[in-house]
Amino acid sequence: MPDQDFMALALEQARQAWALGEVPVGAVVVKDGEVIAVGYNQPIGSHDPTAHAEIVALRAAAEKLGNYRLPGCELYVTLEPCIMCSGAMMHARLARVVYAAQDPKTGAAGSVVDLFAQEQLNHHTEVVGGVMAEEAGAMLKGFFAERRSAARRTLTPG
Repeated sequence: MPDQDFMALALEQARQAWALGEVPVGAVVVKDGEVIAVGYNQPIGSHDPTAHAEIVALRAAAEKLGNYRLPGCELYVTLEPCIMCSGAMMHARLARVVYAAQDPKTGAAGSVVDLFAQEQLNHHTEVVGGVMAEEAGAMLKGFFAERRSAARRTLTPG
């Protein structure tokens, strides 16, 4: 499957997060062209600051493969990974990370910092950005617009 097909699956996961009131970010882990794990953001509902989509998917993939290392695996995520998630991806020894929208506030694959480009680190993961960025960006913008609108309704008397 091409990158767009796997990213479309990650976008489906992001929609699940949105339906639960979580920031709509979804992730899919692929090995040998087969989806082995999925995840979506759930830090609010799970009361877990580490429950980002990528971490949820990495945990599920590691459980499925019976190994904390995920060599040969690729992770598709709808938003540029943060520092925490980027670190976890490198520790998992992912071969490749593909993300959709850039994150100018917390992105750690080039927007704010680029952990993947640090030559001193012992593992190097290929990173591809911008796959289906418009779709992912529109979903995030829609989510935050909905939240701002709801907040204004709460503050408006009447």
